[in-house]
Amino acid sequence: MSGEHFIPFRRRDVVTMCADELPGAERGSFLGFTKILISLLHHEFQARIETLKDAYQPVDPDADTRVVITLSPAQRRAAQHRLEAELAALAVAANFTAIEAAELGQAFSDHSLLKVSLAVDMDAIDKVMFFRRGESTRTKQVPTWFGLRKRTVVFTNYARVLIYARFKEAEHFAGTDLDRLPFQPGSTIVKLFQNVPRDDLEMVFPNVQVRMRGIDKVLIGVPAAISGIIVIVTKLFATVALLFVLLAFWIGLRHQSPTISQTALVSAGAGVIAFGGYVVRQVTKFKNRKILFMKALSENLYFRNLDNDAGVFHHLLDAAEEAEANEAILAYHFLRTAPEPLTPAELDTRIEDWFAQRWDEHFDFEVTDGLAKLRRLDLVTEDERGRLQAVALAEARRRMDRVWDDLFDDSQQPADVS
Repeated sequence: MSGEHFIPFRRRDVVTMCADELPGAERGSFLGFTKILISLLHHEFQARIETLKDAYQPVDPDADTRVVITLSPAQRRAAQHRLEAELAALAVAANFTAIEAAELGQAFSDHSLLKVSLAVDMDAIDKVMFFRRGESTRTKQVPTWFGLRKRTVVFTNYARVLIYARFKEAEHFAGTDLDRLPFQPGSTIVKLFQNVPRDDLEMVFPNVQVRMRGIDKVLIGVPAAISGIIVIVTKLFATVALLFVLLAFWIGLRHQSPTISQTALVSAGAGVIAFGGYVVRQVTKFKNRKILFMKALSENLYFRNLDNDAGVFHHLLDAAEEAEANEAILAYHFLRTAPEPLTPAELDTRIEDWFAQRWDEHFDFEVTDGLAKLRRLDLVTEDERGRLQAVALAEARRRMDRVWDDLFDDSQQPADVS
């Protein structure tokens, strides 16, 4: 069984899958139940997104609204910590898994599928968080022997990768030309990517830089060295010999003044020009190869990027809301249709087995989260042995109706003192 909690089905599909197993007389009532449940969860998540937006506003690099209250450095740091905590909690609710330092280290050391060498200046980053979801094993044909052959590479792929990075303040970069930095000191970056190979995790860092691989240095350096020797022997030898004669005369090692003809000067000039042209060609070749690598990296990131900054919060919110609804609907449906009360472990097994046998999908169902939502809404009962049973559909709808009405009960709101 996969260790991931992600349910790879849309909420609407999960509702349909459950409803299709019910007698026709119950389907309408069940669909009404899911509609109210989804609305209640949506209301809860709406409050969470507002909390996230408030915490993100002081560090939002793309804000187009005026600042009414300027935060002190201490308040700004508190908002940053609140943002990090809320973002991590929302990622977990959306069934993302935190990527630990050991996994990142492995990605940095393993062979990249991009055929480029990437470097990240970790010293510039004050705080970084990585999350992943949707782990799978894939294969890819990669060219070898300069494209003459291909080999199959098996790699671990992540369907979604979330990165949060906070850069150090400007004081850390004292003496550095800030305009040349690819980021703004003290800024916060939040990005969401899709289909990222585990071995290429470093490519989604916001300050990643392309480096020449050893094989690329050899491919450039060996031909450059050979052609350089040829240039020196054929074009620069006469010039170097003439310079040695002049140097020997100037420092007193040679007493006879050298005779320099116009032909010798022209030959020397031609040699210098040829050598200069050779150096320019090699530098240009190196830069062009680096540009090709940067283009490959940019193209990969362009098609893998899903969302940025504040947009990531809304993306995560939708994913988390779908996940929470799926867990609650599945837990209620399987408890209600079970012939007898179930323990949490039995409920967990029934749901996982159903997906494995009926839909050929394997994951670790979050039974604790699903039951927590049902308990909070008082939709399950529990006996002294810890066995659970769902309340009837009609009663469940009545209880949720009361919860929904209480959300907008003016008598329970704080009094208006204006």
